[in-house]
Amino acid sequence: MTETHTVGVTGAAGYIGSRVTKILLDAGHEVVPIDDFSTGDVEEIDGLPVESVDIRDRDALRTAFSDTDAIMHLAGISGVPDCEENKERAFDVNVGGTENVAWLCHEWGTPLVFPCSMAIIGDPVEFPISSDHPRNPLNFYGRSKALSEDDIHQLADGQFPAHVYVKSNLYGHHELGGREIGKNTVINIFVDKALSEEPLTVHEPGTQARDFIHVKDVARAYAHSLDELVGSDDGATTFTLASGDDRSIKDIAEVVQATVAEERGYEVPIEMVENPRESETDVSDFTVDTSEAETAIGFEAEYDVERAVREMIR
Repeated sequence: MTETHTVGVTGAAGYIGSRVTKILLDAGHEVVPIDDFSTGDVEEIDGLPVESVDIRDRDALRTAFSDTDAIMHLAGISGVPDCEENKERAFDVNVGGTENVAWLCHEWGTPLVFPCSMAIIGDPVEFPISSDHPRNPLNFYGRSKALSEDDIHQLADGQFPAHVYVKSNLYGHHELGGREIGKNTVINIFVDKALSEEPLTVHEPGTQARDFIHVKDVARAYAHSLDELVGSDDGATTFTLASGDDRSIKDIAEVVQATVAEERGYEVPIEMVENPRESETDVSDFTVDTSEAETAIGFEAEYDVERAVREMIR
């Protein structure tokens, strides 16, 4: 990074937001980190306190971010179960909160980075999956993200530059102040179960595939966006953000099983169980176009599943 900026980060107490904040601080940027602490619990990053702000409160957002050069909007209710459990709250936070952030960017001309999700795609029908793949979300989480993507494109037109990332499935941990920051994503759950010598439960049929990308790679991509966005032309651009590591869930379980056997000397069983979720895609191909982010911001994933799983188990 050649220039330093003042960057607002929503969701800074969380899994991705805390990592992004750390990267920006290490690069010499001023950061205004905020969170409502409903799920994230990181209270300070390198001595910088995370301010308590609810993204549903536009006036509070306006006060917090009034002097920022760019905003990374990483707050939201993530995951299918949490959004299905309380759709109204998910709508208010994911859609209404994003509209508040995007409106301020519209008002000020402030560049914006926003993570969308592969959940907006639904069942893929074109491969590799690219940013212009048809949207057909299968659940409310995906719908809330699809609505937000459209809101940002509409509000950014002629007003502010924005990058919207359709990101694949996250995994991995990162370290902050001697503490490990993680989240219950499928690979992380498998590793935790394996370290506890518990069976790895795979939802049938097990052939359902996803692209998996490490949290450190995702955070690095968002930081890359900053240089490209500040001073660029107005309007939003959507990119896919993936590693190219397309695996079935059963394959992931077998990688964890084999790595634990090598590193710890015991074998954990894999158990197939009935899939309790009907609102997620079960396609066996999930090949994603990784060239979009590479072309736009020079991003390439550094982590692969085998390397990351081995590091986590060690």
